[in-house]
Amino acid sequence: MRPIPNAYKEPMVRPQRRSRARFLLALPGLVLPWPATAARQDGRILERSAYTFPSWDAAIQSTDAERYATADEYAAAAGDERFVLEKLRYRSDELAVVAYLYRPADAALPARPVIVFNRGSYVRNDIAPELLPMFHRLAVAGFTIIAPMYRGSNGGEGRDDLGGDDLNDLMNIADVLRELDGVDRRNVFLYGESRGGMMVFQAVRDGFPARAAATFGAFTDLADLTSAPRGAATAASIWPDFDERREQIIERRSAMRWPERLTLPLLLMHGSADDSVPPAHALRLAVRLAETAGEGGPEYGVIVFPGGNHILSRQRIERDRHAVEFFRRHMID
Repeated sequence: MRPIPNAYKEPMVRPQRRSRARFLLALPGLVLPWPATAARQDGRILERSAYTFPSWDAAIQSTDAERYATADEYAAAAGDERFVLEKLRYRSDELAVVAYLYRPADAALPARPVIVFNRGSYVRNDIAPELLPMFHRLAVAGFTIIAPMYRGSNGGEGRDDLGGDDLNDLMNIADVLRELDGVDRRNVFLYGESRGGMMVFQAVRDGFPARAAATFGAFTDLADLTSAPRGAATAASIWPDFDERREQIIERRSAMRWPERLTLPLLLMHGSADDSVPPAHALRLAVRLAETAGEGGPEYGVIVFPGGNHILSRQRIERDRHAVEFFRRHMID
């Protein structure tokens, strides 16, 4: 397949000036700028449909749900009638792409803060059963969750370029939120797993209107991942012209190359036993943030979980608790 052209682009929104997290907290009336809807109607919702959860046996046959939860956790989430899961189809770069929305069933409740969750991996089909237990934990903690699936996945149009033009599918979630009731657009947070962490870094770089961001298992240096034969083969399968565009592809997707543009409070979580992305990726980025941020830089933190795997399966509850606490510290009342 011919890849989508992927020139490195300048930010869609001018990055915010660096400021201390406590300065932001001292200004409860501060509202981050919200991008205007594009003329081509990016972010316009085309379709909303209720999602029906499969049985646990069906879920583990069609997805990796067992890596993310137990049968009891899944049953508790699927049976909680306080919340509903919807599948959205929305416009992005003239394409119809897909996102999941997990929200309270009672539309009369006060507007909730939002977590934009960014999944890992490359092209996927329906993975709602994998995500449901985590969505449920975050919703019980008081958030509405929206999760872009990226172009080419779950029936979405287009081709996934793993951090190329598909980044727009995340950036356009800002306008999707404009069309939703019951969401507090002053309090939007980014959360990313693995590849989704890389997407979060790019979104922060390019001015997504969030208040803070958290990642787990995220890669920060694509050059490091593609230096080994296995990584090089994977890169060639995603980008057939990787050898010709190597530097351009790596530069765009490697937060290590532009830490000074990570201008939001940031929490990096990683497992010490991650055999997909070494924990050094999080630690090295933290060092670069310390070097570039200086005295006036935003808050950042690093948590390495002893024995944790790539997605922190055994620490999933603690992982999400840390993310929620971090987001709450940067929330406008």
